Amino acid sequence: MLTEPQPVTNASETPGEANAATTLAVDIGGSGIKVILLDATGVPNLEMAHHRFRKTESYEDQLGRAALEKVGKEKWNRRLKKAIDALEHLFNYDRLYIGGGDTKNITLKLPSNIEIVPNVLGLLGGIALWQD
Repeated sequence: MLTEPQPVTNASETPGEANAATTLAVDIGGSGIKVILLDATGVPNLEMAHHRFRKTESYEDQLGRAALEKVGKEKWNRRLKKAIDALEHLFNYDRLYIGGGDTKNITLKLPSNIEIVPNVLGLLGGIALWQD
């Protein structure tokens, strides 16, 4: 619970902010998709895995490791493409970074504004938090 008033604005109402780039980082692993960062700000409680994605199934149901093993890489990648499209509409990102254990299964051609990042970057980022 916030104890002090917090500023709230819309990018279209804030001069200079309307053209700011939006960066999204997600983890694709055993439970589907988890949003990790939005514009370099951690979002620890935005668990997309449990959100309804297609029909009556969640991102976890459609993209988790169990789904990958059940439907195979080809169909899983088609689902991933739909998830990426949904994330683009939801977050209106300019750049998307995808990390996590299941990135090794991505076979679809990604647009130039999407990059797969190795898991070691998460480890190095965690170490960097404790340096100084």
